[in-house]
Order: sequence, then C-alpha cells, then structure tokens
Amino acid sequence: MALVMGVDSSTQSCKVVITDADSGQIVRQGRAGHPDGTSVDPEAWWQALQSAITEAGGIDDVEAWAIGGQQHGMVALDAEGRVVRDALLWNDTRSAAAATDLIAEYGADALAERTGLVPVASFTITKLRWLRDFEPDNAARVAVVALPHDWLTWRLRGYGPADTSALGPAIDELVTDRSDASGTGYWNPATGEYDRELFASALGRDAVLPRVLGPEEWVTDAAGRRVGPGAGDNAGAALGLGAGPGDVVVSIGTSGTVFAVSETRTIDPTGTVAGFADCTGRFLPLVATLNAARVLDAIARLLGVEHDELATLALAAETGAGGLSLVPYFEGERTPNLPDATASLLGMTLASTTRENLARAAVEGMLSGMGAGLEALRGLGVPLERALLIGGAAQSAAVREIAPQVLGLPVEVPEPGEYVARGAARQAVSVLRAD
Repeated sequence: MALVMGVDSSTQSCKVVITDADSGQIVRQGRAGHPDGTSVDPEAWWQALQSAITEAGGIDDVEAWAIGGQQHGMVALDAEGRVVRDALLWNDTRSAAAATDLIAEYGADALAERTGLVPVASFTITKLRWLRDFEPDNAARVAVVALPHDWLTWRLRGYGPADTSALGPAIDELVTDRSDASGTGYWNPATGEYDRELFASALGRDAVLPRVLGPEEWVTDAAGRRVGPGAGDNAGAALGLGAGPGDVVVSIGTSGTVFAVSETRTIDPTGTVAGFADCTGRFLPLVATLNAARVLDAIARLLGVEHDELATLALAAETGAGGLSLVPYFEGERTPNLPDATASLLGMTLASTTRENLARAAVEGMLSGMGAGLEALRGLGVPLERALLIGGAAQSAAVREIAPQVLGLPVEVPEPGEYVARGAARQAVSVLRAD
C-alpha cells in the first residue's frame, strides 16, 4: 500500500493527513496549533509541522507529499535563507494605505488585467510596499520573498539557513504553485509569469521569487520522495472536495468565501471577484464576505438559544419569514463594498415579529449575503451549476434546508473534513503517478 501525505498549514493550525494513495482513505493524522496574531515568526509554523507529522506517525513510509497553506503571507528571507522579520499574514491590515497607493499608481483596470487582482491589504504586494515604506532597513536585507506553503515545502525538503538544515540555503530551490502565486498581486495568470515591474514597484527593487511549478510537476526531498507544488488553501480545498467546472464552493465560517472552478480567467476591475488560479491548470475566481456564521451567532445570542434551537425556530417559520428581512452587515461588508454599513431588520409588524421569523430572517439574510458572491461570479460569466456547502454553519439543519432556495442552485453538503490537507494528498498522488 503506497502512502502519501497532505498538509494544511492554516492561520490557526497545521493539519497532516497520511492517506492510502489508491483509496484516498486516511490512515493516520496529526495536528498542532499556530500562535495567534497577524504577524508570526515562520519558525512557529515549522515547529507545528514537525509536531503534526510526529503525531501522525512520521513520514518514513510516505512516498510523496504536498503542502497547502494560508495564502498571501509575506515570508521575507535574506541571502542566507534567514527570515528577515515576522511574516505578515493575510489578515494583517497595516498595508491598506499601500493598496491605495498601488491602485493610484497603476489603475485598477490595469492591475486587474495584469494580475487578476485589485490590491487590498490582504495581498502580498501591499505588504512588500509597506515594508519598503516603513521598515527600509529590513527591506534592504530582503533577497527572497516566499509564501507560507513555499517556505514550509523548502524547509521540509531539507533546505534552510546553514546552521539549521543539512542542505543549506539553496534559495533557488524554493518552489510554489500557480494558485498561491495568483494571490500575490505580482503574478500574471494569463502568461503564468511573475510581473517583475509590479514586484519591484512594491519592494523597491527585484529579488528572487519561487519557481512556479506546473500542476503535476514535482521536485524531491532529501530522502528522494516526490514533492508536489502545493496549493493555496482555497485551491487545496477545491481539489480535496473534487470540485470541477460548474461547481461553486460556499464556505460559511466566521467570514465567508465563495469560489468556483472555471475554465477561463476572470477580470474584475471593481475588485469584488479576485481572479485566482487553481492548482489543476484552471482558475478559481473568489469572492470574500465579512458577515457569515457570526450573523447566526448574533441572533442566537439575542434569542438566548443554542444553534440547534435556532435552526429549529427557523424551520418552524415560512419562507420569507412573514416579511421580516435581516440585512446582515453587522460590521460593514466587503461584498458588496460597504465598509461602514450596519445591519438592519426590516418588515417588522406585530404579526411578523416572532422568534421563529427572526431566526428564519437570520438564516435567509446570511445566505443572501453569500448569494451576493454568487451573483458577482455570474456577472463575470462563470457557470454555476452546483453549490458545495462547507464550514461550521453548513452543519445547521436550517442552513442546509434553506440554502437551495436562497442560492438558486442544487446544494450538496460534504461530510466535514480536512479538505485542504486532503487536496494536498490528492496532489501528492498525482505527482507520485506522473511520468
């Protein structure tokens, strides 16, 4: 039985699954936590990865592996492969002004055409500009810029600073994949090449960037095992779910993401839809929302119930909640772009204002917010035929039953699982069997 390993190095934790290459069944697994914060020493990820691998029984019997990870994080290295400063993560917003500056310099239309993205504070390009402007001494030391999954892949292959690794820095051995590269803001999904002008405009000069591997291209680790290119987290999840063209993944966690597998790239100068690539050679247009499961949290607290009872109340009400409508923008919204918006409860009458209708309005309002993401994708011509509903809120009976009505699509709810790690494991199988 051939075994492969898939890794999900997310914001919160590192998950490792070791699976049977033939059946895809998980044979064993491990997990380790990551520190909180939006600025993190990558060494913490390395320690967590090693701990998770140990908990999973090691990899001596594994024949191939791949790593999926959180996107956009800036891992800056010097010429000796040492980390220059803590990595700025996707959720670090200090570079918001840098995003505005880049848009002013190049124009949203041009940036969307060149990279598929209009800069926001999440993306790597803005973090580099912030580093240039606010930490010039650190910026001057930067010889290499990698992403979290790139850096972990490099370390696990045996590379790193000379005093911590057997194979030494070898910064030319850093590799990435197209899905993670597409979240930087300086990679062109049309050409498959880095946009060096944009990169240099952010950092102030050029530097080494990881080589972008093709979907089934592989390298090896120190033990001779095949290593896949890896993936950004959303692309890894799509692969783990088996999503294909026509599928849209609706992930309802604290915030929400809506992303679809598409044969063609999208270009959205408004920035609503990020034109990411996937890890199979296709594209993964994505919409992010701020208000997702916490809408249900807020109304459950208001009604003094747990989530199971909230679902029971919602399902006791009629479709449309008797005319009661919840606009769910509790802390502004990203899609649509309404940063200063607040939530509103509309249609209140003596008849409509019941616990059941309020619970129903919460579920319908939250799903309508996710539906705005679907409409943005449809507006760019992305075909949507089936929704795959994942995330914590997908376990609500009310969300599962009401989603098809609100989203206007057939909905499937996969069993909860580590889909990013499973996607990385599937990729490992592909490179194991590649010629």
